[in-house]
Amino acid sequence: MASNADQNLRPDYDQVIQDIVDYVRDYRIESEEAWQTAHYCLLDTLGCGLLALRFPECTKHLGPIVEGTMVPHGARVPGTPYRLDPVKAAWDIGCMIRWLDYNDTWLAAEWGHPSDNLGGILAVADYLSQKRVANGEPPLTMKAVLEAMIKAHEIQGVLALENSFNRVGLDHVLLVKVASTAVVSHLMGGNREQMLSAVSHAWVDGQALRTYRHAPNAGSRKSWAAGDATSRAVRLADIALRGEMGIPGALTAPQWGFYDVLFSKTNKDQAIKPDEKRQFSFQRGYGSYVMENILFKIRFPAEFHAQTACEAAVLLHPEVKNRLDEIDKIVVTTHESAIRIISKEGPLANPADRDHCLQYMIAVPLIMGGLSADHYEDNFHAKNSMIDTLRNKMEIVESAEYTRDYLDPEKRSIANAIQVFFSDGTKTDTAEVEYPIGHRRRREEGMPVLKSKFHQNLLTCFPPAKAERILGACNNPQSLASMPVHEFMHMLVQ
Repeated sequence: MASNADQNLRPDYDQVIQDIVDYVRDYRIESEEAWQTAHYCLLDTLGCGLLALRFPECTKHLGPIVEGTMVPHGARVPGTPYRLDPVKAAWDIGCMIRWLDYNDTWLAAEWGHPSDNLGGILAVADYLSQKRVANGEPPLTMKAVLEAMIKAHEIQGVLALENSFNRVGLDHVLLVKVASTAVVSHLMGGNREQMLSAVSHAWVDGQALRTYRHAPNAGSRKSWAAGDATSRAVRLADIALRGEMGIPGALTAPQWGFYDVLFSKTNKDQAIKPDEKRQFSFQRGYGSYVMENILFKIRFPAEFHAQTACEAAVLLHPEVKNRLDEIDKIVVTTHESAIRIISKEGPLANPADRDHCLQYMIAVPLIMGGLSADHYEDNFHAKNSMIDTLRNKMEIVESAEYTRDYLDPEKRSIANAIQVFFSDGTKTDTAEVEYPIGHRRRREEGMPVLKSKFHQNLLTCFPPAKAERILGACNNPQSLASMPVHEFMHMLVQ
């Protein structure tokens, strides 16, 4: 006889959730390349956050919710005097890291910035290390931070390889929340059941829409969204470690689970039927692949799909700088993802709008010979009308080869090419850059530049003598890994 009642048989945790938790608990990282890259990633990510402290629109968000709050063993926010509870500290560190769009990038079916997870990792690790010492226990070392970074990178990146969340309108910071929840719940001492509960809550939690990343609504929320996500992860981990039950079918529950509610929707870009249901697909298991292949933004604070375009524009600058008024058209050959995400026409309302505009990020280095965070500010844009003049002369063309190579796991290129045509019929050669300087294929060339970037970012926040001390402490990967977390964070306070 048919029944109108649900079958209330509580399932096992979804396999995807179990796989994430078991990876964090059990996997041993043996890749020397992953450890070395994580060391560089730590320095670069912190440097990006320190540089962001020059911008009042970022710093207005930082500090305790209630002014004057003092937190015992509070987590430090680098470059500031703040000592906060781990939830707010994660928000602040994550906000700083992401503000200038200058930290690392992962490009796949979904893109994102795995070092965003450092906000939650550092905040929790600093608090725990101080608390341990106060209780007469050994401190947490920076090796635990680096391990958590590698694993958070891996979770976020592997989930992103074949699963496009942006195509169903969800923002990639969802993956920051999931990855951060997994690793910080482990740092906090969660057992398997508590970690399963925490990760399940990350999947059913409210997920951010991508509205704030796209015209005509692009705005500064994209600069703090990842901080919000990694902070929420710390809160969910804390809830789970207090004994809160999990949601085993968070992903697969018919009608109410993540897959049915949020992942099986369709839009104009998708070739799936509205009633078709989807689940995650996986190209590979969890290991250390993502950290080994992470992309660094070494030269330009710009959305990563434009990094090679910026390099190409710099190459053309000497040839065009004295002929800007003679330019007839600029042909930009790129890949599908760049067109879908950052190609835009019309007025650009704010810095967050400009650093996600392919045409803007090409025009500035064609004119100036470089691109810095200051070049996105309102006053700079207002004084340089040639930027919009050049934007209006750009033709954006997709290369099928560039798109294929972008998705090829053996290549993972991010190619762009630019050619400038003048009104007298002359033209430049085509400037083509297939792999940006922050790519794995250019590590040997890129890492000295990355170290210099870190040093320069330190100098924006600290006196030269202190910057040199920090740099010295960070130069040796082995000694840094063995340093107590609370001592490392103490170096970075104002």
